[in-house]
Amino acid sequence: METGELAVVPDRVDLGAASALPVAGVTALQALRRLGSVVGRRVLITGASGGVGRYAVQLAALAGARVVASVGSPARGEGLLELGAEEVVIGPENVKEPVFGALDNVGGVQLAQAFSRVEPGGSVLSIGKASLQPTVIDFEEERHRGGRRRIEVFTVESPIGADLAYLVGLLDRGLLDPQIGWRGPWERAAEAAEALLGRRVRGKAVLDVTRP
Repeated sequence: METGELAVVPDRVDLGAASALPVAGVTALQALRRLGSVVGRRVLITGASGGVGRYAVQLAALAGARVVASVGSPARGEGLLELGAEEVVIGPENVKEPVFGALDNVGGVQLAQAFSRVEPGGSVLSIGKASLQPTVIDFEEERHRGGRRRIEVFTVESPIGADLAYLVGLLDRGLLDPQIGWRGPWERAAEAAEALLGRRVRGKAVLDVTRP
């Protein structure tokens, strides 16, 4: 691994918390940056209860956005208002006002619904496909809603060291919650995987490796 992919973790920052940053945190940060300036603007985040989603809610709120968090059920939405969401909805079909941009972690129907809520000049970034469903968009129908809207396929860009350092800094200053929903020893890895696959973990799962 090249040094450009690394960041220094201060002694006072828990390594387990820092370990939850690299994939989900960096993805949320880079995707939010791609939207451009979001100060005072409505930003929709689908799959907001997941690992990337929970970071995206926090980072968008810190950037001054008015965050609309979309989740699959009321239970999945618990805690998102405390993380900075202005509004929590059950699915993007329940977003009543246009949004400047959207970060979609679900794909399928929800990506199409998110795109239909974007205002002229805005964009939606396709980050993930948690639904495992293809997306079908009726572009003729969308033309009637207005133009100058974009859909972009998002991928993380390397090196990520600078982004990691920024996120670790927020963690160190108490401005970012790593949202660890499950934590245990390495020997319980199978249990952690089962909990994640069963959608029983809000946020990230962390496995601690101890010295013998």
